[in-house]
Order: sequence, then structure tokens, then C-alpha cells
Amino acid sequence: MGWTNPVPEDLPAAFPVFPLTGALLLPRGKLPLNIFEPRYLAMTEDALAAGRMFGMIQPDSHLPPVPHGPALFHVGCLGRISSFSETEDGRFLITLTGVARFAVREELPGQRGYRRVAGDFTPYLTDLDPPPAEPAVERAELLAAVRVFFRQQGIEVNWDAIEQIPDHMLVVTLCMVCPLDPAEKQALLEALTPGERAADLLALLRMAVHRPSVPRRPS
Repeated sequence: MGWTNPVPEDLPAAFPVFPLTGALLLPRGKLPLNIFEPRYLAMTEDALAAGRMFGMIQPDSHLPPVPHGPALFHVGCLGRISSFSETEDGRFLITLTGVARFAVREELPGQRGYRRVAGDFTPYLTDLDPPPAEPAVERAELLAAVRVFFRQQGIEVNWDAIEQIPDHMLVVTLCMVCPLDPAEKQALLEALTPGERAADLLALLRMAVHRPSVPRRPS
């Protein structure tokens, strides 16, 4: 099993999932997680003991709950724990690196309080291909839109660090860190190609800066 360049045979048929609203994991992206709930501590312990993998998926608030908990979106992303540490108060601080997206075939019986699914990776096997040589979007155009968006959101970032991100990772990183709505995050996850994802991200950023702001309630 080579995790520098995984192949379809490396992908599990069944695995745990971590349902988390607003959390987006994309192939090759790195998602830091602070694990503290007992069921997800158990999930992390089990993952560390067997392949280090679990999936990130968002709950779908537009569907009624299912017996296992909130309904889930149909598509998530499998990740592999690429680093971890345990704190003195028993939490896990982990980095989950995205491997490939999956469609949920079915939800399986839970284990130690956490949820499990059978996943279908067939529609997303191109996630395992090497990153494209050509950038998926005009870099200057995307960064200009991000600057306006972050300024409007009052977000301070290290622009020198962003400028150092390679082209093939820029869209992945921005999709994951930009504070977009859960449905918008899901649309970015489900984009068919890196080029479509880049175009969708650019469109979402431009639309976001033109949304009317919600007036604050008086304190």
C-alpha cells in the first residue's frame, strides 16, 4: 500500500465517517481536526489501529433524520490520518489528508457509537491521478477574488504563505478554508473536475461579496 500514490486497491469497501457540517475535505487537502467526543475518540483509535482511514461527510439538513442520526449528503471524501498527537486531557489532534471522494452505497451498523458506510469510489477514481500540470484557473484572477472576499469577511491571512502554494493545491486549499455555506461546500466537493471546481469557487466568491449583509441585532 503506497500512500504517496494510492491506487484503487488501497481503498476500503467500508469505513467510519465523521459527519461535520461545514467541514470540507478534498483529495490531497489537509484538514486539522480536534477530536474530543467519546464516539469520535473511539473512531480515531480504531482508525489508527487499522489503516488510519475514515471519511468526512456533511449532514444534510434538508432531509429528515435517519435511525443513525442526521441524514447525510450522498458524497463525502475518504481521508487518511497523516499526523496525530494526544493531549493530556485525552483529545486527539490529527491531520486528515484527503485520498478520494466516495458515494455512499449504504449506511452500515454503527460501531462504538460512530457511524460507518459502504462507499463507492468508482465515479471518483480520477482523484487518485497525479495533479494536472496546467493550473485549473487563472491564479491572479482567483487571488484577486479571494482578497476581496477575505477583506469583506474581516479575515486576516498570511498572503506570503498563500503565494507559495502550488497551483494544483491553491484551489483545494481555498475551497477548504473559505467560510462558505454547507451547500456551497458540498457543491465544490461534488464538482466533476478540478477545472469545474475552480470555476465554481470563483463564482461563489464573487457572489458572496454581493450578498446583502444580515443586520446585527442591537445588544
